[in-house]
Amino acid sequence: MNTHAPPFPEQPAAAANTLAAPSGASYQLSLPRDARLSLARGWLWLGLAALIGSGLFSVLLVASRTPYVNQWLPTSNFFHIALVLHVDLSVLVWFVAMAGLLWSLHGQARATGLGWLALWITGSGTLAMALAPFLNPGEPIMANYIPVLESSLFLTGLVVFGLGATLLVLRSLRAAPGMGQPLDGRGALNFGLNAAAVATAVALLCFAWSWIVLPTSLHGKAYYEILFWGGGHALQFTWTLLMLVAWLWLASACGARIVLSPRITLLLLLLALAGVFVTPVAYLAHDVASVEHRNLLTWAMRLGGGPAIVPVALAAVIGVLALRLSDPALRPLRAALLSSVLLFAAGGVIGVFIHGSNVRIPAHYHGSIVGVTLALMGAVYRILPALGYQAPQGRLATWQPWTYGLGQLMHIIGLVWSGGYGVQRKVAGSDQVLRSTAEIAGMGLMGLGGLIAIIGGLLFVVVVLRSMRQPQARSI
Repeated sequence: MNTHAPPFPEQPAAAANTLAAPSGASYQLSLPRDARLSLARGWLWLGLAALIGSGLFSVLLVASRTPYVNQWLPTSNFFHIALVLHVDLSVLVWFVAMAGLLWSLHGQARATGLGWLALWITGSGTLAMALAPFLNPGEPIMANYIPVLESSLFLTGLVVFGLGATLLVLRSLRAAPGMGQPLDGRGALNFGLNAAAVATAVALLCFAWSWIVLPTSLHGKAYYEILFWGGGHALQFTWTLLMLVAWLWLASACGARIVLSPRITLLLLLLALAGVFVTPVAYLAHDVASVEHRNLLTWAMRLGGGPAIVPVALAAVIGVLALRLSDPALRPLRAALLSSVLLFAAGGVIGVFIHGSNVRIPAHYHGSIVGVTLALMGAVYRILPALGYQAPQGRLATWQPWTYGLGQLMHIIGLVWSGGYGVQRKVAGSDQVLRSTAEIAGMGLMGLGGLIAIIGGLLFVVVVLRSMRQPQARSI
């Protein structure tokens, strides 16, 4: 009989990991032991496949912007095709897959069949988009939020993916916990996951609304920019809510006691959700192609989730830094949490200094997006034992978030440096017009950081696959 205790108890004993455990709340998520685990594994595999594909395209993407190296690549159009797939796989597909993973384990054991249907449809759409550059490339359209290839295969895949995401949200809302939950840490995190599903439902509604009312005279980038603007803004609330839930969960999994009470946390999560409801107001008040519509959505995104992020980040970081971890399985969780907060904070600070259209803009959203990604990577590490696999541990698992995070930090510092000299975004090769040594050095730092980040991202896949090859020992 195996007498080993599970690596992550539901209520970790903070005293075992601290010299003096601080008082405060504990935030845990209930992880089921039923058929939902198989569904969660499916979403995890989709997320891993998206990261692998994104990593392959990012190698080509970084190479196409790195001085001297880019001379070996064919044309700048190659850069744009790689950029489309890199963004869509690393942001859209990866984030939706991780939302599917969390929502599959969350709530009640109902509508599992709908969850499987959502997974297969979403996976089919992803495969079509990934194959489009090789079978039916089309013209790359660098629209914000969801860049596209203007090809029948890619656009069909995107529509199928959207249908799968819609079914995922319907299943998540159907299986959401009831209203009678106690107001504790678990209840606050359950509310956060429910709020993320609601924000995604609003985003999908906005995508459909824009498609219905868009003028038929629009074409190319103007069409897709407006089509994805409203829903893309709403999705930022989804990713923010998932990140906040992951921060609190990871901190508590390490044994930290969060100084924020569950009631205050619930109010902060509610505040992070409230801004998404400005989105339908913008559709009712202004034409989708108007400047007023665009500005109202931008204002809602900037002010909606921001006030909730700072207190949650501070509470999670302070709680974790007060710990002395003795369990090696907890160190990767702490690394993911701290690197996530660091990158998200860097992206937020950079956003304050954006002027004009240059590479400071991608520096800003790379920091924010990678902050969310690292939080979700930590959540995967936390979930693996519940799926029947070993908890990631050891130097590779601990250094993976730092490698990925510090590489991305170098990447965005290089972009900010070059943006100060006016280097334009979404261009590559000779189109970058690098005139001075300082501009070349900045983009060189960007390339080096991007390469390190790619290695860190691939290490995540290696760590997860290694854990999945070694099933967790079970009691008999």
